[in-house]
Amino acid sequence: MLTSLRYLAGTAGPSGFGSRTTAEEATAGAGDLRHVTAIITGATSGIGAETARVLAKRGARLVLPARSLKAAEDARARLRGECPGADVVVLPLDLSSLASVRRFVASFLDLGLPLNLLINNAGKYADRFALSEDGVEMTFATNYLGHFLLTRLLLEKMAETARETGVEGRIVNVSSTIHSWFAGDDAVGYLDRVTRRKIPYDPTKAYALSKLANVLHTRALADRLREMNANVTANCVHPGIVRTRLIRDRDGLITNTVFFLASKLLKTIPQAAATTCYVAVHPAVAGVSGKYFADCNEASPSRLGASSEEAAKLWSFSENITAEKIQKMMSVHVSAGGFRLQVQNSNADRGMALA
Repeated sequence: MLTSLRYLAGTAGPSGFGSRTTAEEATAGAGDLRHVTAIITGATSGIGAETARVLAKRGARLVLPARSLKAAEDARARLRGECPGADVVVLPLDLSSLASVRRFVASFLDLGLPLNLLINNAGKYADRFALSEDGVEMTFATNYLGHFLLTRLLLEKMAETARETGVEGRIVNVSSTIHSWFAGDDAVGYLDRVTRRKIPYDPTKAYALSKLANVLHTRALADRLREMNANVTANCVHPGIVRTRLIRDRDGLITNTVFFLASKLLKTIPQAAATTCYVAVHPAVAGVSGKYFADCNEASPSRLGASSEEAAKLWSFSENITAEKIQKMMSVHVSAGGFRLQVQNSNADRGMALA
C-alpha cells in the first residue's frame, strides 16, 4: 500500500528519483556522454525513441537497429533535428530472426566502433500465435531470444571497449512488472507446450513469459560477466505503465476504457524512459549488476524472477537454441539441462521439445 502511495505521489526513493522523474532529469548527473557509443533496440518510437533522444542530447553516439529502415531513418532525422550534429548510425535488424541478429552484429563490428552501452528495449505483443523462422513462439523470439543472442555476440566487444577505455560498460534489459503475471515454476516447459500447441495460446501469458525471461537473463548475465572479470554490468528495468504504440495498436472500447480508468497510474513517455536512462548512465549505478529497477530505484522482481536455478536453466536452453550448429541440422539432441531440442528444416514445421 505504501509503495502504491509513493508511486501515485511521485515520492523520491533512495536514489533521489521517483515515478514522476523524467529521463532528462534522471540523466542530469551523467555529464557529457560524447565518449559513449550505445546500441538501442526499439528506438524508432515510444520509450526507446525518448531514450535515444535524451542520450543523443547529452552527446552519445547512437546505433539504431530496426526492422524498418524507413522508420529508423525517420528517427535519425528527428534526432538530428533536435540535436544538430548527432552521430546516429542506422542498421537493419529483425530480432525475431537469429540470422538477422548475426548479420546485424557482423555489420556493426565491421564499423570498428567501440560499444559502451547496450539497451535491449524492443518489444512486441502478439495477439495471435505465430512461430518465428527459427520455430520459436514469436513474442518470446522477439522480446527475449533475439536480445539474448544479440547480447551474447556483443559481449566480447563490450568487454574489450571497457578494458581499452577504462569506462564501465552497461547492459540494460527493459522488462516489465508484468513478468510477475507468469504463474508456474517451469518457464521453458510452458514455452515448449505452447510451441507444440499442447495448450492454448494466451497472448498475455506469452508476453509475461518473455518479460520474465528478460529478468532471468539479467541475473544469469551478471554472473557470466563476473566470471569473465569484465568491467561490464547488466541490469533490468520496469519502465512503468505507459500507453506506447505496443498498447495503442490494440485500441478498442475495452482498452480505451481501462486506460481511461487507470489514467492516474500512467506515466508519460519521458517518465517511462527515466529508469532506463538512469540505469544506463547515472554514476550512482556504477558497479551495480544483476538488479531489477523500477522508478529509478532498486526493486524486487517476482519469486520466479529471483530464482538462480531458473535463470541458469533458461540460459542453458537459450545457448542451445541459438547455437549456429543447431540452425544447420535436421534434428539435435542436447543433454545439457535435460533439454531435447528439435529443429526441422522446413519453416512451416519447426518446433522445440523438452525431454
